[in-house]
Amino acid sequence: MKRKIVTGLIILICFLLESTIFHKLTFASISPNLMIIVVSSFGFMRGKKTGMTVGFASGLLVDLLWGNMLGFHMLIFTVIGYLNGTFERLFYDEDIKLPIILIATSELIYGLIIYGCMYMLQGDFLFGNYLYRIILPELVYTILITLVFYQIILRINRKLESEEQRSASRFV
Repeated sequence: MKRKIVTGLIILICFLLESTIFHKLTFASISPNLMIIVVSSFGFMRGKKTGMTVGFASGLLVDLLWGNMLGFHMLIFTVIGYLNGTFERLFYDEDIKLPIILIATSELIYGLIIYGCMYMLQGDFLFGNYLYRIILPELVYTILITLVFYQIILRINRKLESEEQRSASRFV
């Protein structure tokens, strides 16, 4: 129960940070995608089911407050959470390379899906322009922010896991 409350708070805090502080800290009208960081991190730290759940909750929040249609971001974030959850067996706390690669890949996939569904289907075929002006700068900005936010999420996850192990050892 504690893990669910803490996870919900992390989602809410990152959403609020993304929509307030980081919205003001834009660089060339680009802001980092904290929701991708949260969804990807929980996916490869806790597995497919948690990745999907966090992705669904994050996507619902984005759709309700920013989206044009309900379910679009929910679907994208749920799939991203699931895909990152498949890497749970490869995840080691000490290795930062895998999280950076997975979060960067998730951000790239997210940007390509947004372009394909929101711009290309409306007749905007300037993919190179969108790639160099939006996708790649947002990818770089998200990776830089990942170096800080991932460490915070990792510490919280370690603390929760150690508490869960202690409480489980009391019942054994």
